Amino acid sequence: MQNLVRNPARNPARNSEIFLLRKLGRAPNLESVKTQPNVLAIVLAGGEGKRLFPLTEDRAKPAVPFGGTYRLIDFVLSNLVNAGFTKIAVLTQYKSHSLDRHISQAWSISGPTHQYIASVPAQQRRGKRWYNGSADAIVQSLNLIYDEKPDYVIVFGADHVYRMDPSQMLNDHIASGKSASVAGIRVPRHEATAFGCIQAEADGTITEFLEKPADPPGTPDDPEMTYASMGNYVFTTEALVDALLRDEKNDDSNHDMGGDIIPYFVGNNDAHVYDFSGNQIPGSTERDSGYWRDVGTIDSYYEAHMDLISVHPVFNLYNTRWPIHATDDSNLPPAKFVNGGIAQSSMVAAGSIISGGTVRNSVVATGVHIEEGATVEGSVLLPGVRVCKGAVVRHAILDKNVVVREGEIIGVDPNRDESRFKVSPGGVVVVGKNEVV
Repeated sequence: MQNLVRNPARNPARNSEIFLLRKLGRAPNLESVKTQPNVLAIVLAGGEGKRLFPLTEDRAKPAVPFGGTYRLIDFVLSNLVNAGFTKIAVLTQYKSHSLDRHISQAWSISGPTHQYIASVPAQQRRGKRWYNGSADAIVQSLNLIYDEKPDYVIVFGADHVYRMDPSQMLNDHIASGKSASVAGIRVPRHEATAFGCIQAEADGTITEFLEKPADPPGTPDDPEMTYASMGNYVFTTEALVDALLRDEKNDDSNHDMGGDIIPYFVGNNDAHVYDFSGNQIPGSTERDSGYWRDVGTIDSYYEAHMDLISVHPVFNLYNTRWPIHATDDSNLPPAKFVNGGIAQSSMVAAGSIISGGTVRNSVVATGVHIEEGATVEGSVLLPGVRVCKGAVVRHAILDKNVVVREGEIIGVDPNRDESRFKVSPGGVVVVGKNEVV
């Protein structure tokens, strides 16, 4: 055994993790690799994302592009991989083609490893039914747990924008002695009515789990703050399997992780809250520390983009010590600005050309063309968009491959916009994929 520790080449599990970390450009922490328990991470990526329509008309919500070069799922996968968790099953269901392709291309692990990031579709393993909730998705995928035999199971959502070191949450879970842990983010009580809220004792034991309460509970140390559930969980494996099988037999259950499984553990005095504010990320700043956004609506998706582009961004994509790994765009040339084209307070991704146009306060993805005299302000342009000569785009989201014809105007005339496109409650105009305006 002593020789195995000294020589990683003779320890396949340890060696495979070192292989992946080096592949991602990170120096492996040999001590943490040696002592880490066997962990399976399950990423729930099967939701329809109806509130993000039309961005989810042709793709699963976790596959929605974000930040110029990323997809939403890249954030949770980056957090898991950066923390050293490299046995990851992504459970998919609705319109999963682009998501499956992205995982296979951008997150493939090659070489002689025991690690994997695998897209797992609904397979009807427990009867002729699709997933009937997030808990049912895991029940129907219990073969993954039985095959892997993990000590702990991490269950995270796939559509939030944030940095987090899940290993710190795992360590806190183990120290708590509880069977279930819920990541809680502190939010002002008056804002917490939109979340699942956690009431906990001083030692972190959850005493109540409330769904969108009118009067949210305070945290043990601050009555004006509330723990809102982030939808991220850690479980001791045996207890999770037992809870899932019990829930499967309950005809009155909605088979939801947050709505049914966590309350089950709370009722048994066996659930613990992990305070996200204590999660320490290398390279984080005081301004972006503790950032977390649920981008489940058009307005929240738009606002999260606006968080990226200030001089001192609320969320810093440029933290190389805890990188968000993106789609490989190494075959794209750098962004080009010609004929007086400019971009101010904006992010412009590789392969884009701004030729005589003006971009302000916007996020421009890969392969976008802005032509002479065109103006883009306060907008999010997804890959392949073309804004032709003299066109104006303001306060809008343009999905992939949208073409705005010469002289067209979007985001200027509200009545005209509402007759042609979806307009969010916050006034954001959304043009669907491949549309020609």
